[in-house]
Amino acid sequence: MKLASFSFLRVRRPLHFLFLPSLPLQTLIIAMDAAREDLPNPTPISQMDGPDSFPNSDDTDKYGFQRSEMNQSPLAGTVDAYDCHLFLCYKNPESWPPRIEGSESDRLPRLLAAALKSRKNEIQRNTRLTICQGRDGTESSNGDVLIFPDMIRYRGLTHFDADNFVEDVLVKGKEWNSGKAEALTGSHVFVCSHGSRDRRCGVCGPALIKKLEEDIELQGLKDQVFVSPCSHIGGHKYAGNLIIFSLNVHGEVTGHWYGYVTPDDIPILLDQHISKGKIVHRLWRGQMGLSDAEQKKALEQRLEKDGEEIYSECINTKKREEEAEDGSSNSNKDGTSCCQGANGLSCCRDEKRVDEDSSSKGIGGNGGKSLSKKGTCMVASWFKTWEQADTFAALAVVGAVASVAVAYSIYRRSG
Repeated sequence: MKLASFSFLRVRRPLHFLFLPSLPLQTLIIAMDAAREDLPNPTPISQMDGPDSFPNSDDTDKYGFQRSEMNQSPLAGTVDAYDCHLFLCYKNPESWPPRIEGSESDRLPRLLAAALKSRKNEIQRNTRLTICQGRDGTESSNGDVLIFPDMIRYRGLTHFDADNFVEDVLVKGKEWNSGKAEALTGSHVFVCSHGSRDRRCGVCGPALIKKLEEDIELQGLKDQVFVSPCSHIGGHKYAGNLIIFSLNVHGEVTGHWYGYVTPDDIPILLDQHISKGKIVHRLWRGQMGLSDAEQKKALEQRLEKDGEEIYSECINTKKREEEAEDGSSNSNKDGTSCCQGANGLSCCRDEKRVDEDSSSKGIGGNGGKSLSKKGTCMVASWFKTWEQADTFAALAVVGAVASVAVAYSIYRRSG
């Protein structure tokens, strides 16, 4: 008779206490609980590495871009503060265990992570390590180390060299004695695809990489934009997660994190962030070099600036239209004129209303001043001046009025 296969059982840690002399039952229970708490959640058979690990329709619904938690949490300020990012090129996502930096069978990432941890207080910059895909014979071979924002690559690191590498490059801040730094060019995109660590990343990551590669090929950007899957970067619930390292409008290298990214967002990121250096606010989690509070503040400032730019674009567009018509107004018969703002926003002005406001005292006793001399892009103007405290105050008033109305209604019914 053929024996049943028990290949699905995996011993994750040697249970040495099973072979110890007789111990009290409570002691054994405590020891087992401690061992269990140290380990990641077991990976179901259907989600283990190998041919069967490719996402099916059930996986897509539960872990993909249509899952219920998508776009449910604020993104800005969800990146821990750090100053330097190391990417070690090593194997591929299908072969990465859940905790690759601590895997006994993967000596290079384990020893490099250990060296970084042991010298943490001596390293001048707050540095984090992530694993990215390495393929021998390609631009990113196994053992290569990419360093951002330095935009350099060291080739051929082995587990024998981990301590010396950290000593030379990160502690002393000099070039590695065993290798020469190569300058990196272009934009580098790292997509979390660590499926054995979290299934959401395993489903979303490969789909984003496929779309990135297709669009990069279509736009002829293969020599300018480089894409790689990477290991866990934090924030599984925000999958798809990716990081873009590229030059900003000031010529500085920044690392921007994006979350809740879907394949439909890839053309936007390529056009806005990579081509134009503009942040896509609704997907932005934060960036390297800023604390969580600074990330939130930076987003507020950019939104305010964008409002000003929209207003300015409306004014400039209106002037160009007027100049093109040799000084004639671009007004409609009813006295309304419009301009097209940035991102498709329409900014309109009622000329008659502006004239009336200019000759009247206006609401709130303006003393004869116009409510808005600018007259266009009122939404952008309000957005610029509307403070968070005003919002909370308005909500409080609305809530109070609603409460009184409900109470009065109940009172009338009870009478």
